[in-house]
Parts: sequence; C-alpha cells; structure tokens
Amino acid sequence: MTMPNRIIERLREEHGDVPGWVLITLMTAGLVIVIWGLAGPALSGVFDQAISRVLGF
Repeated sequence: MTMPNRIIERLREEHGDVPGWVLITLMTAGLVIVIWGLAGPALSGVFDQAISRVLGF
C-alpha cells in the first residue's frame, strides 16, 4: 500500500470522539457563565469608574 493510500485509509477509520467534544463544550460554556456571574458586577464597576474618570465626572 502506498503512502497516500495509507493516509486515506487511516482517515476513513477515524471517527472522533463526539460525546467528549460535546462535554468539553458544555463544561466550557458552564465555566464562562459561572465566572461571568461572579466577576460581572466587579467588572461593571471598574468599567463605570474608568468611563467616569475619562469623562471627568
């Protein structure tokens, strides 16, 4: 079997781990939501303070 044929055959055998990728995606989304919920008010305060300093209030 030539090299290109071996590569094509190996690609056909690869199915991937779809449930694993789904789990990783859901866990990442969950972490983003939790971190956003905890840090959101503090970041909003920092942003408001920075804008008020730039505008001179």
